[in-house]
Amino acid sequence: MEIVRQEMIRRKLTGIKEVGVRLGALSGFDAEALAFSFEAAVVDTALDGARLKIEQVPVKGKCRSCGRDFEVNEFVFICPHCGSGEMDMTQGEELDITYLVEDKP
Repeated sequence: MEIVRQEMIRRKLTGIKEVGVRLGALSGFDAEALAFSFEAAVVDTALDGARLKIEQVPVKGKCRSCGRDFEVNEFVFICPHCGSGEMDMTQGEELDITYLVEDKP
């Protein structure tokens, strides 16, 4: 919320009608809980009435052994191409604000 408020000040926005968020599967946040918290937090603020649009991001990785990219399914961190357990996560831990839609009077 504070980041959105700061961005509103920086851009001289008077209101926001939508906030876009990228939420990784391993971010530690539940999408429903985040949406509920957002709704409660915006009451009686400049964001009152704003919608939260959540893009859920799956976990993806790059195999250190064969170099191929793959999506991690059911939290099995093993390369489906070569069977290696050596990987670098390339996405899935995000919690990023991606856009703000101004509520113009």
